Amino acid sequence: MITIQNADRALKDYYLEAVTAQLNDGISPFFSAIEKNADNVFGKDVKIAVVRGASGNVMAGAEDADLPEAYKNRYLDITVPLKNIYGTIEISDKALRASRDSSGAFVNLVNAEMDGLILSARHNFQRMLFGDGTGALCTIASKVSGSTYKVDIVKDYFAGMYVDINDYGSGVANDCAGLYITSVDKAAKTVTFNRAFKEIVTNGKIYPHGSKNGELTGLGAIFDGEYLYGYKKSEESYFSPYKLDAENSLTEDKLLEVLDYMEENFNSRINMIVCSYKTRRMIAALIANNRRIVNSTDARTGVGFVSVNDVPVYADKFCPDDRILFLNTDDFCLSQLCDWEWLEDESGKILKQTSGKAAYTATLVKYAELICKKPCGQAMLYNFSAGGGNGSGGEDEG
Repeated sequence: MITIQNADRALKDYYLEAVTAQLNDGISPFFSAIEKNADNVFGKDVKIAVVRGASGNVMAGAEDADLPEAYKNRYLDITVPLKNIYGTIEISDKALRASRDSSGAFVNLVNAEMDGLILSARHNFQRMLFGDGTGALCTIASKVSGSTYKVDIVKDYFAGMYVDINDYGSGVANDCAGLYITSVDKAAKTVTFNRAFKEIVTNGKIYPHGSKNGELTGLGAIFDGEYLYGYKKSEESYFSPYKLDAENSLTEDKLLEVLDYMEENFNSRINMIVCSYKTRRMIAALIANNRRIVNSTDARTGVGFVSVNDVPVYADKFCPDDRILFLNTDDFCLSQLCDWEWLEDESGKILKQTSGKAAYTATLVKYAELICKKPCGQAMLYNFSAGGGNGSGGEDEG
């Protein structure tokens, strides 16, 4: 017979390992390529000392001259708090009782919940890798009618998201928190919420519910933010990635120029290029005539790719169309206190009754932060279109 006790044990003993493996696999080529460890985790923080610039420890001298004095490395300290990432499933008491005499029915019930959790966790983790840490999804431009609003960016995955609207005034109003996006219209660039609300939210930003300023410090923060890890980029160039204006023309020479510049000036060997699907088609069109498209599979990521100068080009749905990112994945690390674990109460139970409801919830948790140990070793090409008559990637497939 299935009881709440053995259901709890099943989640802990049988499901955790399988779910963890699926959550860590197939998120994105970038995620697969970076290191994950707890080496630099101290308490609630990630602490890393990086060497800023080249040292002078090696030099030439005369045979009878004094030996050179020791040269001190110039260190920069990175200290950032771990982010709290949660995933929750809910099983109603009725469903649990209905399956208590059938282990197969219980397995099907839990499998359905786990499938939804895995899909959501992969999706949001992948999104965070390209975010700026704030969690902002888009900005509201104007009200259309009822509960429908025009936004600056709209994506298919918005539909069904549980969100808050913030930054339009003094904070989240009572009727602007915990909203569901019921539908999106990409052509009209509108989102529709599950209910209307009185607040004027023009210029407000939409965030995943409760996530404002609590997400991973992703690539958006590295390339767009004024500050990174507490340092102002304009005052500390080590934290400023290289940016090249393509001057409204995307050419193969521009791509090679970035690769050469990074190796020549920053001793950074770019090993991954990331862009949107639309931009990847443009890159493929540029080099197709020279028969230099390599259709291969990267052993690190397990994903097929095309390449530029033997550097794989990957498409990611969360990378904006207006940029191409040149990354040295050896400089990145997902510092984590632990891998995905069930949140347990003081008695070791995973499933807990929801207050006031005939339902039980279980929560997976990961405490982690994405760290780039050499931001100046990364680059971005922006402001481009298909140039030189080499062809275009066509319209975005959405």
